[in-house]
Amino acid sequence: MNKPLDELYFTWLYSQVGDLRTKNQSLSYWRLLRLLYIKEFVWIVPNDDNRVADGRDLRYEFVDQSGLDDVDLGWINLGCSMFELLVGLSRRLSFEAEGRVHQWFWRLLNNIGLAGCNDKAEWDDKEVDAILDQVICRTYKPDGRGGLFPLNKPTQDQTQVELWYQLQAYILEL
Repeated sequence: MNKPLDELYFTWLYSQVGDLRTKNQSLSYWRLLRLLYIKEFVWIVPNDDNRVADGRDLRYEFVDQSGLDDVDLGWINLGCSMFELLVGLSRRLSFEAEGRVHQWFWRLLNNIGLAGCNDKAEWDDKEVDAILDQVICRTYKPDGRGGLFPLNKPTQDQTQVELWYQLQAYILEL
């Protein structure tokens, strides 16, 4: 293996939602997705650990597809990154509501205000980190605005609802 496992995995994750070959910096997102990759998602609402499991399952898929042997279980069992969480949610959305994984991924990033953070744009890492903290800590609005799944007519405070049910309500409103 020429590259460290983490770098191979990050590139594989990027390929799930972006074009690895693009040279156009307004269409590449390496810097943003790296920040998502190093930011751990910590669940605070019961059952959101299931979404963490979805994210971690991507590692098993990567190892299997890459034909890697003897991968350290410590790496497999690390916490779930925001990047992994978003790819996992995008896959669920693709299955539940159709559409492509990468389209859902960018829609989720748009919902939290990060879709414009391409490699050409000027933006502050600290602002991105604050947005990610808002999503993780559930400090967005009760209708989900500022979070991954904003709703027009929520029936309950979305900051208290597990991500799976937020996703379902979001699909129903579409």
